This record gives sequence, structure tokens and C-alpha cells, in this order.
Amino acid sequence: MNNGGSTMVEKILAANSGKSKVNPGELINARVDLALGNDITAPVAIKEFERFGLDEVFDRDKIVLVPDHFTPNKDIASAEQARDVRDFAKKYNIKHYYEIGRMGVEHALLPEQGLIHPGMIIIGADSHTCTYGALGAFSTGVGSTDLAAAIAIGEAWFKVPATIRFEYSGTIPPFVSGKDLILYTIGQIGVEGARYRAMEFTGEAIDKLSMDGRLTMANMAVEAGGKCGYVQPDQTTFQYLDGRVKNDYTSVYSDEDAYYEKVYQFDVSSLEPQIAFPPSPDNVYPVSAAAGTTIDQVVIGSCTNGRIEDLRAAASVIKGKKVHPGVRLLVIPATQLIYRQALEEGVLAAFIDAEAAVSTPTCGPCLGGHMGILARGEKALATTNRNFVGRMGHPESEVYLCGPAVAAASAVAGEIVHPEEVK
Repeated sequence: MNNGGSTMVEKILAANSGKSKVNPGELINARVDLALGNDITAPVAIKEFERFGLDEVFDRDKIVLVPDHFTPNKDIASAEQARDVRDFAKKYNIKHYYEIGRMGVEHALLPEQGLIHPGMIIIGADSHTCTYGALGAFSTGVGSTDLAAAIAIGEAWFKVPATIRFEYSGTIPPFVSGKDLILYTIGQIGVEGARYRAMEFTGEAIDKLSMDGRLTMANMAVEAGGKCGYVQPDQTTFQYLDGRVKNDYTSVYSDEDAYYEKVYQFDVSSLEPQIAFPPSPDNVYPVSAAAGTTIDQVVIGSCTNGRIEDLRAAASVIKGKKVHPGVRLLVIPATQLIYRQALEEGVLAAFIDAEAAVSTPTCGPCLGGHMGILARGEKALATTNRNFVGRMGHPESEVYLCGPAVAAASAVAGEIVHPEEVK
């Protein structure tokens, strides 16, 4: 038992479970502030919920349903899944249901809509729900049956995770982003290096990292096995939340004497842009090691890197150039507001002039759903979060992961390159 201080996550879990303190490994029931489902996972949760025979959900204002994975619907089966979510939202008068045209990729949409703030507990039937830790919340993915129970009673059970602290020092080099920091981290510790652990990201490099970059890092905590990833609230957090979040909230911070299972220290001053080679997010090398790898498709988007900062970074590299004739470049803004902003700033024009295809918000190709499936033998470079065998299509295709600037530069070159090579 830890007799010292507590981490941010431990404090949030204690507060929502009615305890003064919790310890790593302890099993608790905690109040949920938000429960999230999408068009793949919510239909299963809905069927389970209906079995309970209840007339009401626990709180119609604290349930979020976002049909984003196979939407716009790719076939009859996906259309019926989306219909089931739509019907449930209508039946129970769910406040936060986002239809096509208002929908965005869920983990970009919820922060944008002001639904997330420090101190919350958010569960979602999607593994990348850990994204919201970037805003000082405890958020994690759960199964559809756990989501069903939360929709019914507003609670979930947790084993309190131990926390690993990651300290990033130095000045972040040009073309290096939050995506590179988290890829490098996963490469150092492996896909099980933080299994069922909270990952606390801190240090001078994180202090200077934008909110979009922090969201990217927290998003990929699960690729290291993390239960959650988080950054403690600071001025960057408050500036992002200002004008978005309407209700009062209290920020939570780790104590100076909090217990950490491990502490990693990384100096990022000389870090190159990173590439995760197939077939795993921890198979990470600097971009120089991937130079010359030919590619067939490039995807810029997803809940990891479809935000406005990502699109700007890619557009700054590709503006005035053309996509290589042997490459298909797909650009997918993560939300409608991001799409509109990119349109108004001329960011989308840069992509279209370069002969890229620009899509409405969707998870689409990230999970091999639609809008960019790979054929046998094809290679993709993507700003998405996973590159397992068959992730984006045929099991004999390959996916490499990178940040937006590298993706744009490589689309122009027809092979993986450092952005400096096409500037």
C-alpha cells in the first residue's frame, strides 16, 4: 500500500468512488461522467441494455453516440448498425448524438464540443478513448457490455492502475510532433511496456507541446498497453477549454510525493521524425532508416492526426507540389469544424491542388473499414495509430505509421522521406 501522495488518476478515481484514497491494484466501482459508443460498439451495448428491461438510461446528457467508423455507411450491414444507434438515441432522447454532417471522428469531436474537462471519468467502447487524458481527465476504453452497464446505472468497475512517469526534456526539433514523441516512447518500452498502467507525460517538451500534440500522445497510450495516458492541466489546457466548456470544473494534479512504478527520461532535442514499421506500433525507427521505402497510399487523418494542426503541418509541406503519380493521398479532416477551418485557411486547397482526395470525417481506412482499403502487396504510410497485419486491408499489405509532415513529404516523393527533402 502507498502511504505517500497520489497521482492525478488515483485522485480522480478516489473522488468518483467516494473514497479519500485508492491504491494501485485496488478494485473499485466509480461514477462515470461520460459514456461513449460508436457505430461498431454501441449496437452491441444497446442489445445488452435492452435485456435489462429498463425504461430510462442513467442520464441522457452523459451518453455520447458517434457513428464514425463505417460512416458514411459503406454497405447494408453498416447502415443497419448506424440505424440501431440512431433509433436508440431517438428513443431515449440522447442529447449528444451526432449524425452525418455533424459527426466527426469521436476522439477529436468530444474535446472540440466541450464535452471533456479536467477531473472527469470517461469510458468508451473504443480503445482510443484514452485520448481525453490530454485534458487532465481519466479516460479509458471498455467493452460493449461494460458500456451497457454504464448506460444503465452510470457506474463502472476499475482496477486502479499503477502510474509510469515519462519526462521529456529538450527542445522539440522542426518537423517533430507529438506523434513522434509517442512513437519513440512506444519504440523504447514496447507494446506491453505500460500494460494496464497510467502513463503520465510531463517535462519541458510537454509544457511547450500544443493541445493537438498532447491529444495525439494520449491517444496512442493504448498502443503501449496503457490503461490511460494523461497530461496534467496547465495554461495550454485552460486556453483550449476556454469558450468550449460551459460548466465549472476542478483540475486535479499529482502530488509531489506520488508513487510512480517507473520513471523514464527522454531528451528529445535531437529526435528525428519517427516511423513505425509493420507489423507493430513498437517497431519504431528514425525516418532516415526508412528512407527509400516505396509506398502506394498515404493517409492523413484519424483520431490520432486529423486535427487542424496536423493538416496545417502537412499542407505546409505539400503546398505548390504534386502527389507522386504512383501514390494515392487521402486527407480526412477529423471533424466538420476542422474541415471548415481547413477550407477557410486554404489548407484543403493545397491538398486538392496537389491532387489528393479529401474526404468527409470518418475513421474509414484506419481500421480497414472503407475509403482506402489496401490490396495484396500494397504499402501505406499513415498518420493513424495501428499497423498490425491486415489493419488497412489485405493481410499481405503493409502499413507504416508517421506524423503529418512526413506523410505529406512522402506522398510527393513516392517513398518515405524526411520533410526537409521536399521543402
